[in-house]
Amino acid sequence: MATDYDEVRSDVKESQDRSLEALQSANAPDARSVVKELDEADALDEGLTPGGEIVSEELIVQVIPEAADEFTCYSCFLVRHRSQLVRESNGHSYCIECEG
Repeated sequence: MATDYDEVRSDVKESQDRSLEALQSANAPDARSVVKELDEADALDEGLTPGGEIVSEELIVQVIPEAADEFTCYSCFLVRHRSQLVRESNGHSYCIECEG
């Protein structure tokens, strides 16, 4: 008698059916409730630092424009001095660390 090795064995098939039924009958949350819970958690975390302290300070950072003797590396996006310029191609500049 020929054996079909591609056919699913009956014990495996029953096990798969039982696990599918268990998953379908489980009391799992729907996608909307999960998104709502995440949004609520994000709203609570806005004023907290990683340690849990409430911070009400505004951080002020002064942005200094790129000087004439500086360039921004297109690979690492760091502002470098012109002495570290190795290559320019297609209007993009690359530093010695990224090309080395």
